[in-house]
Amino acid sequence: MMRIGALLVALVMLLVAAPAGAASDGQMTWAIHISLAPTWFDPAETPGIATPFMVIYALHDALVKPMPGNPMAPSLAESWTMSKDGLVYEFVLRQGIKFHNGDPVTADDVKFSFERYRGAASKMLKDRMAAVETPDPQRVRFRLKEPWPDFMTYYGSLTTGAGWIVPKRYLEKVGDEGFKKAPIGAGPYRFVSFNPGVELTLEAYDQYWRKPPTVKRLVLKVASDEATRLAMLKRGEADVVYLLQGELAEEVKRTPGLTLKPTPIVSTHWLLFADQWETKSPWADRRVRLAANHAMDRQAVNEALTLGFSRIIWSIIPQSFDYFWQPPAYAYDPARAKRLLAEAGYPNGFDAGDLWCDTPTTTMAEAFASYLQAAGIRVKVRPLERAAFFKGYQEKKLKNLVYGLSGAFGNAASRLENFVVAGGPYVYGSYPDIDGLFREQAVDLDRKRREATLHRIQQFVHDKAIFAPLWELGFIHAQGPRVAESGLGLITGWPFSAPYEDVKLKGK
Repeated sequence: MMRIGALLVALVMLLVAAPAGAASDGQMTWAIHISLAPTWFDPAETPGIATPFMVIYALHDALVKPMPGNPMAPSLAESWTMSKDGLVYEFVLRQGIKFHNGDPVTADDVKFSFERYRGAASKMLKDRMAAVETPDPQRVRFRLKEPWPDFMTYYGSLTTGAGWIVPKRYLEKVGDEGFKKAPIGAGPYRFVSFNPGVELTLEAYDQYWRKPPTVKRLVLKVASDEATRLAMLKRGEADVVYLLQGELAEEVKRTPGLTLKPTPIVSTHWLLFADQWETKSPWADRRVRLAANHAMDRQAVNEALTLGFSRIIWSIIPQSFDYFWQPPAYAYDPARAKRLLAEAGYPNGFDAGDLWCDTPTTTMAEAFASYLQAAGIRVKVRPLERAAFFKGYQEKKLKNLVYGLSGAFGNAASRLENFVVAGGPYVYGSYPDIDGLFREQAVDLDRKRREATLHRIQQFVHDKAIFAPLWELGFIHAQGPRVAESGLGLITGWPFSAPYEDVKLKGK
């Protein structure tokens, strides 16, 4: 009897211990490569890059959004229709959906969210809109001034944040700043706490319409140093880490229990010659811009830093985008680069000033800068935190060279609108021939003709050497042994974990 009693006690002890382990499994932790900014808690301020949606996919929901297997999946809207003349888009909302505070999601919230949107392409969206109507609480109607073939690209993908819905009544009560401090959304996770520069904590919203999340708590921890992120993964302090390069990525492959997760994404990187429109700048000479393009061995940097997972596509537009045009390659030819500099009047090279980048791309920027230095283009790499970097980029405060990047969704037209065409948020200067062609294609409903026009624009961008395209990034992440589903790669082209309600820990 004593043995049986002891055995029963042991079994009881195991059963009591099991929930403690299960409870700890209810938290999944990410070590992220950028410092989170409160502006990214508000869809109204999305700046035409992918990063804010790392948070937005958890806190908020959209009428239509990219999801696994569907680049425009019905979400808060169960359906939508377009009129035959292309002037009216009508969305029917799902019944019974509520924000985290219990307020119902209505057509008024949709209209309010659109009208307060002030992020990327907000002027274009509003200039094209004749009216936003709410015939009843479950329907919202967008009336355009003229047919616009890209309306759903801008509204129903991650090109902008205009289609992500916030609660009108709550926002009017707390204001914009109050909303950033305590955001309320309709997404799968609700806001718990935010410690700037340290971590963001979110908790599952069990009434989420698609399905209740599996993991109870999500924690996004800021770890700007790459080696620190890897150490967190090895110690079990993080379950998923973003952005590992070179030797550290190789180390993951050699470490039992850790898994390397290269994620194909639509993030292109480039160098912008920001001063090319200033006549006294060396960058105003196309030969200098060509020299920079020929000076860099992109594939060597790819192999060294991203283990060959990046694609060299010679464009700022992702290869998978509609209307993509494949430019010819710039051969790695340092001798030619030096000849071009000499022809432009710089036989001994020149001091090119700063090369601005955001902190996570510092290693990449330094690698490319070393090639520029070898050709005689002397630059100093100047990293900034991501939010400050893109704010400076938008406000045209970053001079000389800018390490540009974007993982925003869309098509060739939307990427050109943001980074090439006059009036775009990241456009320092433009060219009249490109601007004129862009205006033509924007209202052209003939797909073949529009494609031909967009191809011409991309050819002009290449011929003028506005940029030095670098690569379409192969984003290398890693996950630890507790992870059953990280969410990485579930949405085609998306760089981070999503949808968050699909992430899963082993044993859950």
